[in-house]
Amino acid sequence: MERTVAARMVFMTVADTKAALAIAVAKNPGYTSFEETLTITADGAPVPARELADFHGGRLHYMEFAEPAEVTVEYAATVTGRAEPEESTLAELIRYVRPSRYAESDRLLPTAYAEFGGLHGVELLHAVRNWVYGELRYISGSSRGTDGAVETLLHRRGVCRDFAHLAIALLRSKDVPARLAAVYAPGLTPMDFHAVAEAHVDGAWHVIDPTGLAPRESMLRITAGRDSSDTAFLSTVGGRLTLNELRVSAVVNGQLPAEDPASMVVLA
Repeated sequence: MERTVAARMVFMTVADTKAALAIAVAKNPGYTSFEETLTITADGAPVPARELADFHGGRLHYMEFAEPAEVTVEYAATVTGRAEPEESTLAELIRYVRPSRYAESDRLLPTAYAEFGGLHGVELLHAVRNWVYGELRYISGSSRGTDGAVETLLHRRGVCRDFAHLAIALLRSKDVPARLAAVYAPGLTPMDFHAVAEAHVDGAWHVIDPTGLAPRESMLRITAGRDSSDTAFLSTVGGRLTLNELRVSAVVNGQLPAEDPASMVVLA
């Protein structure tokens, strides 16, 4: 499968701003072809970016701006083939079963056992996905950046990251390692960066998308972590910026795969 993705953003910085991008497709040795370009300019002048290795093949691009500037970022990639399945260490599995900032599994323990008490493995995975899909309404702009799984459940609405956080928290409550993955998602409407959950079942990381908005088979990983605090596409680590424009595109060469929510899918 060949997938072509792109992202463009424009933001304004104040003086002494330091920022990190997480928009590049994760590197994986399984791809047969991988081509990408990244250009960053500040008031029209090229800006150097330092590439830093992140978890699970993800990459951060770090930039510094001494003076206030209008910054334009253009990223594009064409990827052919499928990623190799990722092997996880015991330390990673322990980390991804713990509560985290946006996936408060300790607070949702009673809910998880009330709804899924006797379920395990693949059956639990499907049950959590279907329950979150049925309980929440997808409404753009309906949640705040500080909302976690508990707030999402109380309000019964959210965007993709909220759906993923709730699924992750419920799975962790049942001792299933789960994490959030930021992805490019061909077929997504409206097009944007997308967030899904991954759960470690039967020795592999399986992706679930409780929104049901895009086929999982065509998704491309950007990065993954405990929750959205680890996967933000743009972060400031000093100073301040204002995002003025964001455009994302993701397509496949050929027919978009059909989505079967009951199938087990590994990000490829």
